[in-house]
Amino acid sequence: MTGGGKVLIDYEFLRWRQNETVKEHCVASAAVSEMFCFKSPHKMANHGSKEDGINFTEGHIGYRELYTVINEAVAGFAHPYAYGVCKCTFLAGLTGRPIHNLEDFNCPSPDSFKHDRWCILTCHKYPRIACATKTAHSLYVWLL
Repeated sequence: MTGGGKVLIDYEFLRWRQNETVKEHCVASAAVSEMFCFKSPHKMANHGSKEDGINFTEGHIGYRELYTVINEAVAGFAHPYAYGVCKCTFLAGLTGRPIHNLEDFNCPSPDSFKHDRWCILTCHKYPRIACATKTAHSLYVWLL
């Protein structure tokens, strides 16, 4: 991936035994948009509900690849951004570099955006689902 400029990073996660486990990760920039969907790192039954639909059956990347995938996805960008202290801290820990928090720039909550992108995951047909792809694109457009 190339660009040298700004990249927006977002992810969605599931909770498993008090741990947050990344399920879906997306990067959005002027030149590229990529979404990565991870398999479960644990032996567990299909995790989801009728309300949110998210589960690990749709993952295709081994969870051990999380570090590599995120680092390669943002390697060519000088200015990575994310929304929220928790996400920025987590991503900074994975990448070993600072992640700019959009909250510091008075960015509105991702919930307030009208999304103009659609994701291929079937779980995103549910009304309460958060989607890393939709959120990353909306926040990137705001950042510009």
